[in-house]
Amino acid sequence: MTAITAVTSQNTTGVKSITPIPPKEILNQIMFTSKDIKPNAVKIGMLHSTKVIESVIKSLDNIKIKKIVLDPVMVAKGGAKLIDDNAIKLLKLRLMKRALLITPNIPEAEILTETKIRNKEDMIFAANELLKTGIKNVLIKGGHLTSKFVQDVLVNRSEIKIFTSRRYKTKNTHGTGCTLSSAITTFLSCGKPIKKSCELGIKYVNFAIKTNPNYGKNHGPINHLNTISVSRKFR
Repeated sequence: MTAITAVTSQNTTGVKSITPIPPKEILNQIMFTSKDIKPNAVKIGMLHSTKVIESVIKSLDNIKIKKIVLDPVMVAKGGAKLIDDNAIKLLKLRLMKRALLITPNIPEAEILTETKIRNKEDMIFAANELLKTGIKNVLIKGGHLTSKFVQDVLVNRSEIKIFTSRRYKTKNTHGTGCTLSSAITTFLSCGKPIKKSCELGIKYVNFAIKTNPNYGKNHGPINHLNTISVSRKFR
């Protein structure tokens, strides 16, 4: 089930416009769908204002789901901030602590910790800084660093796990972060533990990047159907 927070006009070359959905209607979407089918897990993506964040918090108080994955989307692919400082502050104070896992990329982790991340050690330091605020698990995505391999770092109070993946030379990476957090949430909803859910989610996204359909003139989408086997008679 999906609750839409904004409608965008965009293609592979960029975003033309963003139309926010009223916070009350976002709350209605979450509450009405969850009343019919209670979710096993919840993934939260871009929340563009304090009022939207407050609506989501209110809905979480009602549906009482423990498996929450928060992807703190706040920086566009081009580097521009997508939410204002007040929304970031509210996100840190009231929403992030409710999540079982948060999945910031490096620019987002830098904003949340007010640190500079240049390598794997900086990623681990930033993750530990986030744990100090009461967050249970932090997965910092390492795709923004320039290296032959991509390293994603999962940190909690009991361990540090580094997932190393091959980096593919492609511009078709639109939606990687949103897809990863959604995939992890799906595996959590199936009963997988947090570390295994991250491992399987990362593998799924990596293969989705590798098998991208190469659509559009710029940053095309990844292949979300990469795990589906099509019968020979339909090929």
